[in-house]
Amino acid sequence: MAAETIRNGLAAGAVAAVVSGAPSTVHALLTGRDPLEATLAAGSILLPDEARRGRLLLAAVPVHIGVSLGWGVVLSRALPERRTVTLGALAGLAIAALDLGTVGRRLPRIRSLPLLPQLADHVAFGVSVAADLRRRRRSRCGGLWL
Repeated sequence: MAAETIRNGLAAGAVAAVVSGAPSTVHALLTGRDPLEATLAAGSILLPDEARRGRLLLAAVPVHIGVSLGWGVVLSRALPERRTVTLGALAGLAIAALDLGTVGRRLPRIRSLPLLPQLADHVAFGVSVAADLRRRRRSRCGGLWL
């Protein structure tokens, strides 16, 4: 894998890590749920038997960053230069199937999260990574539309 692909994926994954939780956070606020519920669930990946909020929040940081950067690199390698954002949204759904269907179903905190907001977060992640990759690729090619 080329160094540029890895750099782009890490950068795009970092951006998406920050913005992709917006759908579930907004949903939680609108429905009176805990807006940190998904973050606590992410922390339970590292500390499945932990109940203390502070420890779960701290554990969520490396989990979320690691997963986001890893998927960012995968998408940087996998997404084509055309129709990147549309395919990024679809990739987000595929990642959701893996994250929520494989890992999530084994962890009660993740399993208990409302599904649609989590799917929306994953789509937002894929779109964010794809949009950032498209921008980086355009700047590399002197602004050509790819």
